[in-house]
Amino acid sequence: MTSPQRRAEVIEALRRGTVPKAGLDGLAVGYGRLQATLDEELNAVAAGRGAFKAIRGEYGSGKTFFGRWLQERARARGLATSEVQISETETPLHRLETVYRRLVERIATADSGEGAFRGIVDGWFYALERDVLEDANLDPADDATLLAKTEALMEARLASVTKVAPAFSATLRAYRRALQAGDNAIADGLMAWLSGQPNVAASVRRAAGVKGDIDHFGATNFLSGLLTMLRDSGYGGLLLVLDEVETLQRMRADTRERGLNALRQWIDEIDAGHFPGLYLLITGTQAFYEGPQGVQRLAPLAQRLHVDFGTDSRFDNPRAVQVRLPAFGHDSLIEVGRKVRNIYVEGSDAADRIRALVDDAYVESLAKAVTGNLGGKVGVSPRLFLKKLVADVLDRVDQFEDFDPRKHYALTISENEMTAQERAAVGVDSVDDIDL
Repeated sequence: MTSPQRRAEVIEALRRGTVPKAGLDGLAVGYGRLQATLDEELNAVAAGRGAFKAIRGEYGSGKTFFGRWLQERARARGLATSEVQISETETPLHRLETVYRRLVERIATADSGEGAFRGIVDGWFYALERDVLEDANLDPADDATLLAKTEALMEARLASVTKVAPAFSATLRAYRRALQAGDNAIADGLMAWLSGQPNVAASVRRAAGVKGDIDHFGATNFLSGLLTMLRDSGYGGLLLVLDEVETLQRMRADTRERGLNALRQWIDEIDAGHFPGLYLLITGTQAFYEGPQGVQRLAPLAQRLHVDFGTDSRFDNPRAVQVRLPAFGHDSLIEVGRKVRNIYVEGSDAADRIRALVDDAYVESLAKAVTGNLGGKVGVSPRLFLKKLVADVLDRVDQFEDFDPRKHYALTISENEMTAQERAAVGVDSVDDIDL
């Protein structure tokens, strides 16, 4: 049984034609052979190891869905999660300071949604205070001594980070003192700077004795500090999803080369044990991994990510560094349609009417119709199919007692409701090319 809030979030996202951010376990199809291995890897990360996984799939195969599904599983195991969309202007892969900023903005935990960074920091200080208060000789009412001992413990826990990034612990120390003094403006500013936000006031930075903004190398060390805080606060680590990495192929040559090299460095740093508690997941298309403008342009990266996919997909190794998503066939499309209908029914007063009018046979016929209008390509069908099912069929049956989709609904697909990738995938240049 899905909670009313979660059910509403899922249905609203599908109605808009987007991937829900939560509640994906109830929609997942075909991940059975991957699930056990992924859970083992998440458990290993929670035990202090680092991990890297590359996901391979064409447009419409569900890479974004898969990433969010895995994030849900990670949060259920006590990990924090974050998702960053790679782009040339906003978050180029070779500029870790921008990736770090987006990571912090979207970090989430099981007990809070996105934007959990400040809660993680405050929870960490609470954990440090709790450890300090285990000393029976310490008077809990002695604020000055408690603050001093907490700072000393903080410095000890961050010793390895402080050696290469003293600004991290200096900012945390200043933040803690600003809270103690009731100076919320300074505390907020310091938290913004620690989050990688640019243009923080000089007066705020002076409070911590830091200058400028966080750069690429600073972001690397700040990520290590974040992982330390997560472990000390009782979290198992961090799952970071870098989505749409294939956009590197469309970037300028110099930006693309630096992005590919940054990815190679990420893998090597994780393998060297420099990021304990980090699970890095990237998603990309086959062209990104095998084409001339992607991974193959950097031989060392191509060697690290190479996997032989020449055998039958039934025998794919889920433990490999690169994994291809299961093919999304017509049966899978029908199955996910039935799951969406069942989730919708749970929150509707017209449940019986919906089950009768939008039965399994109708779901199958709609799936065939959508796929047929997209050139028979099931891989590009799920988004539009689910959007049509929810917004055009289920909503109408739910609201209008005399609406019968078999009599009153005729499927239409217009060019302006298709994404550029969907139009390209089915070879449509204009709306006149769609045979309805």
